[in-house]
Amino acid sequence: MSVPAGDAERPATVEGTRPLELRDLSDIGAYVADDRGRIVEVNARAQLLLGRSAAELLGRDAHDLLHRGRHGEPLPRTLCAMRQPFVSGHTAQGEREWLERGDGSLLPASWMVTPCRLGPGRTGALVLFRESGSPGPAEPQPTRLSSPLSEFDRLALLAETTTRLTASLDVGETLRQLVRLVVPLLADWVVVDLLTEKGGVNRAAVVHHEGGVLTHRMDLEGPMPPLPQESPMPLSRALRGVAAALVGPKDYQGPPDSGIAVAQRKLFEATGIHSASIAPIRGVREVVGALTLGRSERPGAFTAADLLLAEDIARRAGLALDNARLYERQRRVAETMQRHLLPQLPQVPGLEMSARYLPAPHASQVGGDWYDAFVLSDGATGLVIGDVVGHDLEAASGMAQVCNMLRAYAGELEEPPSKVVDRLDQAVARMAEATMATVVFARLEPVDGGWRLCWTNAGHPPPLLVRRDGSARLLEEGMGLLLGTALAPVREDAAVDVPPGSTLLLYTDGLIESRRHPLDEGLARLRSYAASLADRPLSSLCDLLLAGVRPEDNDDDVALLAVRVPE
Repeated sequence: MSVPAGDAERPATVEGTRPLELRDLSDIGAYVADDRGRIVEVNARAQLLLGRSAAELLGRDAHDLLHRGRHGEPLPRTLCAMRQPFVSGHTAQGEREWLERGDGSLLPASWMVTPCRLGPGRTGALVLFRESGSPGPAEPQPTRLSSPLSEFDRLALLAETTTRLTASLDVGETLRQLVRLVVPLLADWVVVDLLTEKGGVNRAAVVHHEGGVLTHRMDLEGPMPPLPQESPMPLSRALRGVAAALVGPKDYQGPPDSGIAVAQRKLFEATGIHSASIAPIRGVREVVGALTLGRSERPGAFTAADLLLAEDIARRAGLALDNARLYERQRRVAETMQRHLLPQLPQVPGLEMSARYLPAPHASQVGGDWYDAFVLSDGATGLVIGDVVGHDLEAASGMAQVCNMLRAYAGELEEPPSKVVDRLDQAVARMAEATMATVVFARLEPVDGGWRLCWTNAGHPPPLLVRRDGSARLLEEGMGLLLGTALAPVREDAAVDVPPGSTLLLYTDGLIESRRHPLDEGLARLRSYAASLADRPLSSLCDLLLAGVRPEDNDDDVALLAVRVPE
């Protein structure tokens, strides 16, 4: 007699009885973990044995919350016997593992873990445990799955993974370090798929170790098809943050259910991978991507122990990549804010103006550099270059406040630059957040058919005046203390005539400072290079200065304001 499909999956019971549930297990602790390892159901006996309420258990990662070494130390997933049957999909049991109670004490537990179904397309594991007594001399121990690495080597690799991956906040460098850690030690191939901020998938790295050389297969890298939300295929599940899996070419031989499955089949065919482990890369807040380790040349398939190790490495990579992405996101916010705060240069009859803002290289820092130019109430042109101390959002925010205050003070009264900057200094000292800054404020105005520059300098690199004949002079007069010291220094003004055809350059220290050379060398290089470009169009001159003067080892922002008096 055939059995209806729906009935085949229902538990068989005698008429008048109901199927057993976790709450019916009164003498043994039980909980169910989903395919991400999170506790989704727990019985009363488990709560009593663990000294934790259901609210303290449900939704938490079972391994992170409960599993410990015999001395109470956190247990790496690669060494946890209760995790091994979870990832291998087989039933296993043991007589001595340690679970942490709510009060921090340890529960010696006898246990059994067996796979179970949680619903359509969802799997998990049922964990049964009880308090065990002192082990006897012939007590059976859980079977440890074999791995080519010793326990010491595995722990050393995990420690090295944490150290190297957290040494950088650059996503690209973190990926390079991850590749070097796992090949050729664990695999011939490493594939890293990352989720983009817009929900897409990018195959960021496909690297092969062959003949002692790491080779990128760029033809296999790049954007991937959309991530299917219901696909049971291993990579799709890993990218959704579901459990790690052992896979091979046969897993992708059937009819593909998505574009990602097609891409995976292409990967196996192109690389010759005969065995692979795929683990989700999880960050603190979200899934970051998936890590695939593959073997093509070396014999033997990956084991469940190998998968546990890959899963642990992927978790550490996830934390590092999550931090790097958060840092880059914060930096982009600061850079965008900084760019939007920089002004549009005014149109002033008789003057040409051009400006540049260049963020720090290698996505490392954001600064408080700014430039400004505006027409004053008496017709003179106000010129500003400044730098708020710091490299973060606070520096960019401080820059906006100082910039706006300087504009307000300069436009309120027709005062010499030194008086304006003195009032600005006093205001900076009263800001809620302690702020220090350097600034040059200058007035450029027509005088008797020519132009005259009057300026004061609060701790900033000196402006450079380049004449039409190629001679150049650093305007080192009018120098005083930077803003925010609360020392009330006496500030001075300086003045110079600006002949027709001359170019005035105001810049921040990112253009000239180097860790390997003294500041005088940077100033001399700027002076010489700018003099050689005296006859270039102003916009071209700015671009050439940034390309030719800025030191390669400089990790600071650059703001540049160039003003030319035409002939």
